Amino acid sequence: MNFYLKTTLFAALALLLTSHAGCKPHAAANRTEAAVSLDTFHLYDQARHRDVPVAVYQTNGKRNRHQKMVLVSHGYGENSGDAYLYYTFLTEFLARQGYFVVSIQHELPTDSLIPMTGIPQVVRRPFWERGADNILFVIKQIKQKYPDRGFEEITLIGHSNGGDMSALFPQKYPGIVDKIITFDNRRMALPRSSRPRVYSLRSSDQTADAGVLPTAEEQALYGMKIVALADMPHNSMCDQATAAQRQEINRHVLAFLQEKKH
Repeated sequence: MNFYLKTTLFAALALLLTSHAGCKPHAAANRTEAAVSLDTFHLYDQARHRDVPVAVYQTNGKRNRHQKMVLVSHGYGENSGDAYLYYTFLTEFLARQGYFVVSIQHELPTDSLIPMTGIPQVVRRPFWERGADNILFVIKQIKQKYPDRGFEEITLIGHSNGGDMSALFPQKYPGIVDKIITFDNRRMALPRSSRPRVYSLRSSDQTADAGVLPTAEEQALYGMKIVALADMPHNSMCDQATAAQRQEINRHVLAFLQEKKH
């Protein structure tokens, strides 16, 4: 194999891997915000014999009896086991806005790695199914653990592979969540629906597979909002983001969450 062919193949493989590598912890992430409490604990799903770590972010002040719940699903973290803690810029921000925020760890160190070959919609579907099952389990457990909250509305937020899980969830379990917000999910088609309301922030360096994103006509029909971000790499849509990128993501997410039902 000649040098140029080797270089091309290496670059293609690197792109493939980084497209799904998710995020890493970032020293600049603020995890000691005085107004927000963080509680991490493990839930155990006896039916599936599966451990599901979660992180709960909420304000330390007066608790709202009719809070809105936001569940965050991380991008692919190569089974690191702590990827659910890579989005503190978002989780702490939303907690300060009064939301009850739960970040879910979907991958365990003992899990199989996500396939990097084959048709993604086929070989990765079991991983998304497991993620959707995790989300449903966590919703039920949180409602039992915090029975005084009410949780009138539930929103799913997911980055990359976590966005694919979030896109699948309302199609597998309809009528449970009110909104989904994805950060650059690229493989699982977004549901074409007016409930849940569907929103998506798109990166500046990756493209979605055919059929994942709605057409302009579908967006108008269902009230979906797809926002292309001008300077937002796929792998920076987490605590690796710059201050300006974090502010931009938070601004859009808050606007989506505050948008009233029609």
